[in-house]
Amino acid sequence: MGRDGQDGETRKTVWVALGANLGIAVAKGVGGGIAGSPALLSEAAHSVADSLNEVFLLASLRRSERPADPLHPFGYGKERFFWSLLAAVGIFVTGGCFSFVQGIEAFRSEESESAGGYAVGLAVLVVALLAEGASLVRALSQVRGQAKERGRSTFGEIRRNDDPALRTVLAEDSTACVGVLLAILGMALHMATGNGAYEAWASLLIGALLVYVAYVLGKSARAQLIGEAVAPEMQQGIRDFLDARPEIDAVTAALTMRLGPGSVMLAARVDLVAGLDSEEVEEALVSTKRELRERWPEVGQVFLDVTDASVADRVRARRAREELDGVVEERRREDAV
Repeated sequence: MGRDGQDGETRKTVWVALGANLGIAVAKGVGGGIAGSPALLSEAAHSVADSLNEVFLLASLRRSERPADPLHPFGYGKERFFWSLLAAVGIFVTGGCFSFVQGIEAFRSEESESAGGYAVGLAVLVVALLAEGASLVRALSQVRGQAKERGRSTFGEIRRNDDPALRTVLAEDSTACVGVLLAILGMALHMATGNGAYEAWASLLIGALLVYVAYVLGKSARAQLIGEAVAPEMQQGIRDFLDARPEIDAVTAALTMRLGPGSVMLAARVDLVAGLDSEEVEEALVSTKRELRERWPEVGQVFLDVTDASVADRVRARRAREELDGVVEERRREDAV
C-alpha cells in the first residue's frame, strides 16, 4: 500500500474514533451527572479530550498534504508532528488534570449516590467500553495490515510506526479501554462497600494514566519536530547502497531527517574513486540519486556532497557504521521477543 493509501486508511480510523468518542462523551457526561460519579465524570473529560484530539489529527492529515512552496520548500509534512503534539497537550490538560481534580474532590465529598444512578452510570460505561473497543479494533486492524506489508510483528509495528495520527489514535483507544475498566471497578466497589474512596482512587489512576500517555506522545512528537532520523534499518540500507556504488570510494556521512510520514531528506558526503572526469562525476551523482529514489520512494530530497575523505573522516565513518549496525541488531532482537 502506498503513502496515499495509508493516509486514507488513517483518515478512516480517525473518523471512526471521533464518532465513537463524541457519542461516548455525551453519554458519560449525562451518566456522570445523574450518578454523581467522579470516576465517570473523569472518563467524560477523557472522551472530550480524545474528541478534540481527533479533530487535531484530521486537521494534520489535511494540512500536511499541501504542496511545497517558496516559504516551505520541503513541504508541510511536519504539520503531522505539530498537531500530534497539540493532541498530547490536550490529553494532559483536558483529560489528566480534570481527572486529578475530580479524584481530589471525591475524597473531600461526603455525598451519597443512589443505586439507581449508579446503575445508569455502569450501563453507560459498558456501552462506552464496547464503542471504544470497536474503535481500538479498527486501529489495530490497520496496524496489523501495515505490519504484514513490512514483515514485522504487530507489536513491532506499534513500536516502530512513524504515523503520528495512527499512533495517537491507538494510544487514545487503548487508554480509553483501560480507563473505562478502572471507572467500572471504582463504581462497583463504591456500590458494594459504600466507600467513595474507591471511585476517588479510580479517578486519580485514570488521571495518572492519561498524563503518562500524554508524556509518551509528546516526547515522540517533540523528537520528530526537532528533526528525527529515519529508522536505523533504513539508514543501514542507504549506507549499504552507497558503499556498494562502484563510483564511491568512501561514505563519510549519511544524514537523514523525516520531513513527515513518507517524506525523508538525505544529505551524504562521499569520496569518489580517483580518475573520474567532470562528466563522469555528474553522471555518477545523477544515477545514484535516481536509484536511491527508486529503492526508497520516500527519499524525496537527496543532497550528495563530493569531498576528499581524510584518514580521520574514514575512521569516524567506520565507528559510526559499527554503532549503527549494533543498534539495528539490538532492535532486531527486541522485535523477535
